[in-house]
Amino acid sequence: MTPFETPLWRQPQALALLMAASLTVMANATISPALAGLEQEFAEVPDAGFMVRLLVTAPSLGVMLTAPLAGWLTDRNGRRRVLLAGIWLFLLCGTAGFYLPDLQLMLASRFGLGISVGLIMTAQTALIGDYFTGACRQALTGLQISARNFGGLLFIGTAGLAATQSPRLPFLIYGLAFLCLYAVWRHAPEPRRSTGGAGQAEAPGHPAWLPLVLAVSALQMLTNGLFFMMPTQLPFFFAAQGLNSALMTGAGLGLLSLCGGVAALFYGRLKSKLSHAAIFALGYCALAAGLAVLAQQGSAALSLAGAMGVGIGYATVSPGFVAIALALAPSERRGTAGAILTASVFCGQFLSPFFTTPAIVRWGYGGTFSGAAAVLGLMAAAALIAALYPARHRASA
Repeated sequence: MTPFETPLWRQPQALALLMAASLTVMANATISPALAGLEQEFAEVPDAGFMVRLLVTAPSLGVMLTAPLAGWLTDRNGRRRVLLAGIWLFLLCGTAGFYLPDLQLMLASRFGLGISVGLIMTAQTALIGDYFTGACRQALTGLQISARNFGGLLFIGTAGLAATQSPRLPFLIYGLAFLCLYAVWRHAPEPRRSTGGAGQAEAPGHPAWLPLVLAVSALQMLTNGLFFMMPTQLPFFFAAQGLNSALMTGAGLGLLSLCGGVAALFYGRLKSKLSHAAIFALGYCALAAGLAVLAQQGSAALSLAGAMGVGIGYATVSPGFVAIALALAPSERRGTAGAILTASVFCGQFLSPFFTTPAIVRWGYGGTFSGAAAVLGLMAAAALIAALYPARHRASA
């Protein structure tokens, strides 16, 4: 049985990469349940409230600023070295918050955590392209979204329980990276460039791969910016409706992650039947529908249904960005392509509150969610046209 006939869940290389993918979701949100306790612990520090909140966003800034360097290192020095170095740094900087006595040092460690995530995501994306091809690669891009969603459920849920004992305990959850470190060290060898790794031929890529990857990344940045309204605005959205914000936010984000994780499991099968454009049309339609439901500001159950639609839609479109970029980039520049994709994800997350918060102040939650749904609806229509045009063109040829 060849590697490509073996189910992905039985391939050690695939499992190691999926473990690495699950780490990235830990970077920002894992310590969210501990923020109130940390603010109380450092109450005597000037601007403690602001600095504690920066602990969540600092990793995104670290990723944005260092992703280009991560891409250069991955293409120059090899994927395995960069991935292992990133996991080591993730382990050290992630757990540092448990014992660092100073809030400023904790903030610096969170920036270092962002650097590690940039290294991990860039090298992991490149290795997906090196190890796998065709249907296996398509399926794995979907499975990594599932790994992030299910990992988020596990890590954030565990952090919530740990934070009830001490606001420092959630930082120890980053110690789980040691398991990933062993899996990558044991099962993720450096691909042989002469054969493209795993028996593949060297891929020359598209002649205009760089502008095309930049265009794909810009679309991913916009998608992530709209999607990130969920973790940044849902708590205030539920509070404005007079609902239990903590309970509803936990339920909403939990259902969003669960539905997204399940939806991403079927991406490989979906891709075997539909084009990228058709899948984007379905995903953006689900995203638009979910936000349109949220815009109604109806019952709690209706709001939760809207969050589920957003999770399904986001998980449907997300694997396509990676798959398209890996198909476009030459094999020796997959690190650069991965770095551009990584930076676009976190750039969208970082910028999202700067655009959505003023919109909410001016038009309210209903107007802002409706506007975002309209934008996503236009994106779905554009993707549908792109999916139908080649079919009509072939029929008339």
